[in-house]
Amino acid sequence: MSHDPTVNAGDIARLAGVGRAAVSNWRRRHDDFPQPIGGTANQPLFSLRQVESWLRRYGKSYQVSLGDRAWQRLKAAGDLRLGELVARAGALLTGAAHAAGDGRTDAPGQETAGHPGALDPELTGLILELGKELGPLRAYEFLCERYLEAHSRQLSVTRDDVAALMVRLAGADGATVLDPACGVGTLLLASSRAGRILGQELSETSAAIAASRLRLRGVEATIVAGDSMRRDGFAGERADAVVCDPPFNERAWGYEELTGDPRWEYGLPPRGEPELAWVQHCLTHVKPRGLVAILMPPAAASRKAGRRIRANLLRAGALRAVVALPGSDLWLLRRPAAGERPPSEVLILDATADLSAVEPAWQAYVEDRSDQTVRIIDLLADEVDMTPARHQRRDDVGRAFAEARDRFLAATAVPPDLKVLEQPLDQPATTLGDLIKEGLVTTSQAPPKMAADGGDIPVLTSDDLLNGGSPSGSTTMQQGLVPIRAGDVVASYSAVRVIADGGAVLGPHLTLYRVDGRRLDPDFLAGFLRAAGGRVTTGSSRFDVRRTRLPRLSLKEQKAYGAAFRQLAVLEDAIRETSTLGQTLIRLGLDGLADGHLHPQS
Repeated sequence: MSHDPTVNAGDIARLAGVGRAAVSNWRRRHDDFPQPIGGTANQPLFSLRQVESWLRRYGKSYQVSLGDRAWQRLKAAGDLRLGELVARAGALLTGAAHAAGDGRTDAPGQETAGHPGALDPELTGLILELGKELGPLRAYEFLCERYLEAHSRQLSVTRDDVAALMVRLAGADGATVLDPACGVGTLLLASSRAGRILGQELSETSAAIAASRLRLRGVEATIVAGDSMRRDGFAGERADAVVCDPPFNERAWGYEELTGDPRWEYGLPPRGEPELAWVQHCLTHVKPRGLVAILMPPAAASRKAGRRIRANLLRAGALRAVVALPGSDLWLLRRPAAGERPPSEVLILDATADLSAVEPAWQAYVEDRSDQTVRIIDLLADEVDMTPARHQRRDDVGRAFAEARDRFLAATAVPPDLKVLEQPLDQPATTLGDLIKEGLVTTSQAPPKMAADGGDIPVLTSDDLLNGGSPSGSTTMQQGLVPIRAGDVVASYSAVRVIADGGAVLGPHLTLYRVDGRRLDPDFLAGFLRAAGGRVTTGSSRFDVRRTRLPRLSLKEQKAYGAAFRQLAVLEDAIRETSTLGQTLIRLGLDGLADGHLHPQS
C-alpha cells in the first residue's frame, strides 16, 4: 500500500531553504497553498507531493535531500508504526555494515516481505542508499535524531552530559555495566568503553533501536526486551556498575504482584514510590562495593511515603550521595559488603548550576575530606529529607544569593536595533554552494568512526555547540582529525555557532565551515545558515545545505549583518543562562528569607 508522505511547517522551511515565518506567510497570502491533511491546528501536516507541486508552480528553489526523503517515507506509515520502522531501519543498516565488513556485496536479508513490520522495497532502497552516502552509523543516527525530535513528548532521553557523568561516577570503564531501563540506549552508548554491556527495556522497539545503535559502533551488548520489574531479564546477574534513568511516577509498576519480592531488602516500596523499587532493583544487580548511579525525581528525596526506605538505605550505608541536577536528582549508591562498617555521613550537593562540581565533590567524599556532607544520624532524627536545597550550608546562603544575583544581572543582553522596512530588500543572492566553488568557504567533517569519550585531545561535541559550553569530549590522536580555529563556523543538526577560541578538534555529527576572512564574514554566514533552518550537517544532505541562500554584499555590509546576527546569538545564550540563574536566585531567596539569613531592604 502506498502512503503519501507528510511534512510539517519546519520540514517545508528546511526543504525550501527559508525560515518558518516565510512558510506562515505563504499559507496566509496564497489561497492555493496546500491544505493540511493531518496533524493538529498547532502542528498541521501537509502532503509532501502537494507541497512539492506548489513550490515548483511558484518557482521556489527547493531540494529534498536523501535523508529527508528517507525520513518522510518512514513517517508516511503513521506515528503508530514509526518507532517500529526506525527499529527495522536499524536492523537493515546493521546488516549492511556487517555485509560491508565481510566484503560481501549482496543486500542484507533482515526484511521479509509480508512481515507486518517489514520495510517496503522503496523505503529499503532509500535507507540503503542513505547508508552508502553517509555510512551506516551516521545514517542511522540521523534517522534516530529525527525520530526523537518527532516523539520528544513520548520518549524521555537522558541528556548526553548527564549520561556521561553518571557513567564516569559509576566507574564503568572495563567493567560489566547494566542499565535495566535502557530506552534507546543513551546511557549504554556513554558506557561504550565498558568490558561488557547489558540492557533491558520494556519497549521492544526502543530495545531494538538501542541494540542497533550499539552494534553500528562496533559495541557488543546484550539487550533484552521486557518488564524489568515483573520479568527480570538478568535475574541472578550482578554487574560491576548499574546506571539507570527509570520512568518517573509510573504507578502500574507491579505493586500487587511483587509484594513479597526478595529484591525489597530495604522495605516494600509504597505503591506511589516506584522509583524506590527501581533503586532496590538496581542494588540487587550490583556486586558488593559496586556502584549504582540512578536518576530520581526531586520529590523522592523527601516524600513521607518513602521515609522508611530512605532511612534503611542510609543506616545500611547503601545510599552515599544525593545530587540535585537540572530537572532531577542523581542518587549514588554502593552495595554494602558483608561486615563492612557503614559511613556516618552522606554527600548532599546542589549542582543545578554547575555539573562540573559533581565529580570533585564525589572524589572528596570518597577520600573523606568533603565539607558538603550531612550526618546520617541528623537525617534519621528528622524527616529523612535529603533535598539538596534544604541542606545548603546556612552560612553560605547570603553569599550565594549575592553572587547569583550579580551573575543574573550580568547575564542580561539586548537585541540588535533593527530597522523595519515596508518592503523586503531585493538583493542579488548567491548560495553556499557557489561560495564553496569560489573558494570563499571550505567544509570539513570529523573522521567517520571517531569516538569522543576518552583521550588527551579535547573535542567539541554537539551538546557543547548547542549549550554554548567549552569542549567536553576527548579523543586520541588519529588520522583525519579537524582542528578548530577561532572564527570557524561549526554546525550540528540543531545549532550553528562562530567559534571564539581554538584548541579543540571537531566532534562527530558536526560540520565545520572555514571562511576566507578577506571576503566573507563568519557571523554573516552563520546567521544565514541559522535562518535557513539550522539543519546544516551532512546528515541533512550536503546538496541541501549548499542551496542555503545569502545576499551578495560587500565585506563592510556583511559585517553589519554579522554584528546583528552575533547580538542575537548573545541574546539567546543570555536567555538560556538567566533562566538557570533565575531558578537558583529564587530558591536561594526563598531559603534565605525563610531561615533568617536574608532580610528585606528597609
